[in-house]
Amino acid sequence: MKSNKNNKRRSFIKKSVAGVSASIIIPGYACGSTKSKLKPMKETIGHGDFTYTVDKNWGVQDPSKIPVNDCHEMVLDSKGRILMTTTGDNNNNIIVYDKSGKVLTSWGTEFPGAHGLSIAGEGSDQFLFITDPNTHQVHKTTLDGKIIMTLERPKEVDGYTSNEQFLPTETAIMPNGDFYVADGYGQNYIIKYNAKGEYLSHFGGKGEGADKFNCCHGITLDTRDAANPTLLITSRASQEFKRFTLDGKHLETIPLPGCSICRPVIHGENIYFAVIVTKTWDSWDGMIAILDTNNKIVSLPGGGLPVYTDGNLTPPEFDGKTFRNPHDVLVDNDGDLYVPQWASGKTYPIKLNRV
Repeated sequence: MKSNKNNKRRSFIKKSVAGVSASIIIPGYACGSTKSKLKPMKETIGHGDFTYTVDKNWGVQDPSKIPVNDCHEMVLDSKGRILMTTTGDNNNNIIVYDKSGKVLTSWGTEFPGAHGLSIAGEGSDQFLFITDPNTHQVHKTTLDGKIIMTLERPKEVDGYTSNEQFLPTETAIMPNGDFYVADGYGQNYIIKYNAKGEYLSHFGGKGEGADKFNCCHGITLDTRDAANPTLLITSRASQEFKRFTLDGKHLETIPLPGCSICRPVIHGENIYFAVIVTKTWDSWDGMIAILDTNNKIVSLPGGGLPVYTDGNLTPPEFDGKTFRNPHDVLVDNDGDLYVPQWASGKTYPIKLNRV
């Protein structure tokens, strides 16, 4: 949400996409679809060691019973259940799947703009953070939906004069319970809180400088170097990641031209992320990208072969069939991927089975 123009674009797409979705790209893939109508893709997608078969039947439900709107993010809990955020005023905003794609339960009508979803804790003490830019709030909840904490705009930050300016998109949770909130659709600050929800500090803000953001849409804690954990943060409209110390000092910028990045997901030695669009917001687009430890893309499921020239990424090409604005990627312990989609004609998440 970079500007009023972008806001209008989002509103237009949300109102218009459902009406045309049955006739574009993949017939029968809109809201009323059932598993029997969907044809599995037999070919593999991806590249190198990261190739997958596509299962578009995986998460499909009866929309009269389990409706979805814009699906945003997914996490895996300690019981192997998959939780997903979806928007809407008239349906539950958290849907809980098992790994077979069966819905176990759904809950939460308090988060109509349910967006970012983070999980932390151990066993029965696990908890969630849900960001909602529509209500200008961040919620900490139990896994069954009890709200433990609610945060609004940080009054300690001079860049805010009203709650409406606070449009949080993501959180990152530290091992000690401290957490960061990324105000990706608002003032683009990264705000740090302690486990009690008390303000500690902030950095960033809108701008083009190394320590500023152009839509800090996603944030995660990168612990692959255990001795030097860092924050990996999206600057989506600039099509890049930025790396910071835990106290907000800029370390590096990772340009990814052609990739409008949602959030980074660390799994093993790799970074996974959804490219929501490559060229235009006006038609379905997007893919998944996987980076190696040198910050080079090694696979683009749903896109063409990653190409680098003189060390610079050539903007990737959408394959025209696999995704409809993928917004996140969840990686399970088998290396399989689960992908929720935004403004996609109210489609359910897709599973990619690793080959």
